[in-house]
Amino acid sequence: MTDTNFRPRRSCLYMPASNARALEKAKTLAADTIILDLEDAVSPDAKVDARDAACNALADGGYGKREMVVRVNAMDTPWFADDIKAVRASKANAILVPKVRSAKDIVEISDMIDGENANGDLQLWAMIEMPIAVLNIADIAKTAATTRLTSFIMGFNDLAKEMHAEQDRELFTPAIAQTIMAGRAFGVNILDSVYNDFKDPEGFEQECRQAKAFGFDGKTLIHPSQIEIANRTFAPDAEKIEEAQAIIAAFRDPANAGKGVITVNGKMTELLHLEQANQTIAMAEAIETASL
Repeated sequence: MTDTNFRPRRSCLYMPASNARALEKAKTLAADTIILDLEDAVSPDAKVDARDAACNALADGGYGKREMVVRVNAMDTPWFADDIKAVRASKANAILVPKVRSAKDIVEISDMIDGENANGDLQLWAMIEMPIAVLNIADIAKTAATTRLTSFIMGFNDLAKEMHAEQDRELFTPAIAQTIMAGRAFGVNILDSVYNDFKDPEGFEQECRQAKAFGFDGKTLIHPSQIEIANRTFAPDAEKIEEAQAIIAAFRDPANAGKGVITVNGKMTELLHLEQANQTIAMAEAIETASL
């Protein structure tokens, strides 16, 4: 399955599905994506109620054009199968599965989603937070061609725990590069991990800028206060849009018909720059449409 819906995912906010106030508040927030969480944010004795609450909230609606994702419990938990069964028949846009380890996991989960009453457009997102998943990342990404897989979310809290390591972002640079390259090679979107200190907006913005430079599509968030910074950082700015418009106009000029290299505003510009310009304008238009 290929994600044909080009949409912004600048800000992807986790909200605990067990918290009725949070579910209601999510309807008013400017996040591109809301992730209703059944896993880390929910205690074991509240898992079933949280699942029901998430599905009921999706059925009731009111979330506008926001992309709605449900993070289910991991495959090796007693709640996983029932989570998949319930969410696959809901109005969610995607199911996010934590602690994925292999391509086999993706195929198995996708087949489960394909069961009775499944939403035909339901996407599968995978958390990349286990060392073995990083080692298997190319094989995992390849499955996007034949499964519902469309997106990766990196999870550095769990990855650090599994590595017996400190929370040092430099440590994860190889994993970031491997995951982004695999995602781009096989058409999988990639979202950055959370920033734990929501009372540090300067540090958060710095990490967002780095994530954008690395090639991430957006960032996962733990607090509504992080939304504005993520939206602003991952959106193309006015200068970038103006530059993209100039490149597109120049290649459309009949005088440049058939040329692979032209000069735009004094800079050598190739067809690869035209492709990037088209992506920039498409993202800007998708952001504008989503905000209407």
